[in-house]
Amino acid sequence: MEDFSEEHSKLLLSKEWLVKVDAQTSKPYLFKFYSSSVDLTCCFVITDTKKTWAEVLNSNQFARRWRECNERISSPFPDDDAEEAWRTRNLEMLSRAHTLGTVSDLSFELAESKKADLAFELGCDTFKWRWDTIFVGHKASADILSQHLIMPLISVNHLAFSTPDVVGDLGAEDLEKAIDKIGRTARRTVDTHIKNALSKPRLATSLRRMTAVFNFISDLPKITTAIEATPLQPRELTPRLSAQTEPSRSTGDYVTHNTTDIRGDLKSEGKHIRVQSPITADVDMGSATESESDRHPSTLGSRQSRDKSPVATSQHSLTIPSKAPSPVPSGAQSRTATKLPLSSDTDSSPHRPAKKSRPSPASDEDSEEERKKLAAQIKSGAASIRGTRQPLRRGGRRF
Repeated sequence: MEDFSEEHSKLLLSKEWLVKVDAQTSKPYLFKFYSSSVDLTCCFVITDTKKTWAEVLNSNQFARRWRECNERISSPFPDDDAEEAWRTRNLEMLSRAHTLGTVSDLSFELAESKKADLAFELGCDTFKWRWDTIFVGHKASADILSQHLIMPLISVNHLAFSTPDVVGDLGAEDLEKAIDKIGRTARRTVDTHIKNALSKPRLATSLRRMTAVFNFISDLPKITTAIEATPLQPRELTPRLSAQTEPSRSTGDYVTHNTTDIRGDLKSEGKHIRVQSPITADVDMGSATESESDRHPSTLGSRQSRDKSPVATSQHSLTIPSKAPSPVPSGAQSRTATKLPLSSDTDSSPHRPAKKSRPSPASDEDSEEERKKLAAQIKSGAASIRGTRQPLRRGGRRF
């Protein structure tokens, strides 16, 4: 069996589409047929508007198929001229059956076949025939449908919507002239023709509504006869803040309502949190040395008289007001609350620790006398030393 080629497709361009419906599935099929009386060949193409099948038969294959479908036909004639005349007569009969006037008289029924992708039988009282078609492929199917069906339909619709006269009322000669005029114009510039045909608002919206009706769309679009121009400028959107965020007063950052709730809790309780500065922490770290040096008041007095610093004796305390400029994170609040417990008193001022009494400053002579006494006690062993032995500091005189 010969493959269906582009040459066979061109032979079918001048043939009309015929329609038959499968009674079992209610599925319509469109097909075309071509035969040549010169070499007694024929070709056939059929489609369901989604796929395309085709078959090509030469003279011997046609005669063999005809004898298989019609069993009463005798074997080939011994005379070649008689055999050729018989083939020509039957091929002409098959060609007449594939016309608009007689195709309705033929029966159409799908058949099972082991060597065909789509097989069906045509029959009447005079003869029977069977087509064993093969799928031509997706690309060839698209090319055949575009060339034989889609493009001609677009051009005919353009003619129907652009001519001032009703196409159904035109005579055969006038309709041929109108179609020839549009066809010659379309084949010169196909792109411009398609653009002009489908850019008409009446045709474009009619196809849109027909598509919606055919596919059971409930909200049917309207058919318009004029083009509505719409601006292509983007719309200006005004930014709106979310209901869950609000800008901070000092930094402009966005804080959530969870932070606002923490700030409100601090305000309602009326408590102030004291936060130690790093300097105060350093002073506290030195308290172990001070506790040991308390056992030697003379040494501590001399040391405090020499090393008087406002940093070592000051304790920094920070108070968070009721309305802080920036929110306090929940993690920081929990850490501060655990390290520094809040006072349960109703007084808003924090509980300050009692300050240690500092000895009065002594003069240089008194300090020298004390060092001498302490050195004498150490030499005599009278002074009892407990704990870690503290080094002596020898400071210079102050002027």
